[in-house]
Amino acid sequence: MKMTKKAIALSLGLAVVGSASFAQSLDDAKKALDAEQYQKATSMLKTLVNSQGKKGENFYYLGEVYLRTDYVDSARAVFTQGVAADPKFALNYIGLGEADLATNNAASAKTNFDKALDIASKKDHVPAMFIGKAYVASEKPDYAAALTFLKKADELDKDDKDAETFLALGDFHAKQKQNSEALQNYLRALNINPNLHRAKVQIGRMYKESRAFPEAESTLKEVIAADANYGPAYREIAELYMQWANFEPQNFDAKAASALENYKRYLDLTDKSFESRLRYAQFLFYAKDFKTLEQETSALASVSANDPKAPVVLRLRGYSAYENKNYPQSLQYMNDFFAKTTDTSRLVGSDYLYLGKALLQSGNDSLALKNITKAVEMDSTNVESLTEIAKAFYDAKKYGQSADIYDKAIAAAPNARGVLYSYYYNGLARYFQYAGELNAKTNPSKDILVKADSAIAKVATLAPETTDAYLWRGRINSLIDDEANPKGLMVPHFETFIQKVTVEKPELAAANARKLAEAYDQLGAFYANTDKAKAKEYFTKSVAANPAGTFAPAKLKELAGTKK
Repeated sequence: MKMTKKAIALSLGLAVVGSASFAQSLDDAKKALDAEQYQKATSMLKTLVNSQGKKGENFYYLGEVYLRTDYVDSARAVFTQGVAADPKFALNYIGLGEADLATNNAASAKTNFDKALDIASKKDHVPAMFIGKAYVASEKPDYAAALTFLKKADELDKDDKDAETFLALGDFHAKQKQNSEALQNYLRALNINPNLHRAKVQIGRMYKESRAFPEAESTLKEVIAADANYGPAYREIAELYMQWANFEPQNFDAKAASALENYKRYLDLTDKSFESRLRYAQFLFYAKDFKTLEQETSALASVSANDPKAPVVLRLRGYSAYENKNYPQSLQYMNDFFAKTTDTSRLVGSDYLYLGKALLQSGNDSLALKNITKAVEMDSTNVESLTEIAKAFYDAKKYGQSADIYDKAIAAAPNARGVLYSYYYNGLARYFQYAGELNAKTNPSKDILVKADSAIAKVATLAPETTDAYLWRGRINSLIDDEANPKGLMVPHFETFIQKVTVEKPELAAANARKLAEAYDQLGAFYANTDKAKAKEYFTKSVAANPAGTFAPAKLKELAGTKK
């Protein structure tokens, strides 16, 4: 979880207006926190802090709400007040350690964790369990440290009375994709507390991440049947349907609609806080509902001008504007987003991608290329956009630049879905680059042609049925060959092309008549001085393939001696 370093007004010394409508027990506040009802939990906990000022546990859980909603500095301030109010309560030191981990200060985190253990009862398993959970939940998990503390918690909880211990162990294994061990611990937690919905939701998530979609759906529906008001189950099933949709393109629309329906239910159950609405906006992006995303982010922008998450809203506004073909507005939003994001570690590949794509639409090719290349370096799944730029340069007849970009795209994602086209157009771009330089009399290196041949050879390897690959290899190798003393480098490639479209798939011959004639002409010309019979055979086949051609008839006359 990425966390901001900004703080928000705590107002701990003031009565919380309107909180009387909520139950004021800590258990109720913890239930609201678990159900991701963060505004409700915040109001309840602020009231408890004000009414029970010396109880450190209230401070801890209020700080936890701030951590989960990415207000790290606010969380740190609350934990500090909790330490002052109740110095003997260990969890607020653990909270300070969690805040340290969120800001990549592992040394300070360890110091605070050690303080917590020093003041806690040596028989109390809870501090060790919470420290273990903190190391697992960190953006950079320390699994070795986490396991030490979780094992200690398990040992101290000798009678296995606390389901939370096994829930924490389940999370530890699940995050490392150790599904068997995770499932075992989640089931132990449910055996102790069958109403621990979080454990069953986590099991559903594991099924989802293993792409066992029907099993995930069944598990999450069991949670909803047990408690129709447990919001996280709806969020998880919404994300399940969205992932399922991407794996079944033919059912994408229906499953994406189910995903959005469940996410709206999640919002209704989690008090529609700014944070949950922001997560909904992010979900709309993945659901490709860009029109709704544009509306939602517009509303969020009107209430979050001074919020530390305002840059995230700008990011999504830039994304949606681009997808809705409002390119100038997208460029403005993305430029604003980069200007306001001072912590570059928060930038992701798609940020550079959308900035680059917006720049490309504005005609700034060089800067677009720079940003999209960065996007691909950060996330190779963005490679398709890099190939789009390469193709744009190709269409503009900037063949050398196009080929260079295709080289980057192939290197970044050699197994990408569209890599075949990258190799193909890379080869053609190098061929035309050489031809252009040759016509310009700049004495181009034949290394350009070698690169072209290598790219097209890859096409033939990956897709042997691509007949044009052999034709292009023939053309390229005819230029690579020694003009004064040709070795026939192009011969096997033209012969393979002929074999493909006349023998293996004769139904292709008619559609490839001109190309066949070209191959026959090239082979006939090569053999004209060394094997006249073979040359005549090829030229005769050329005439049959393309009667309108003029080269082969002229060469036949020449070989017959009727023309010098």
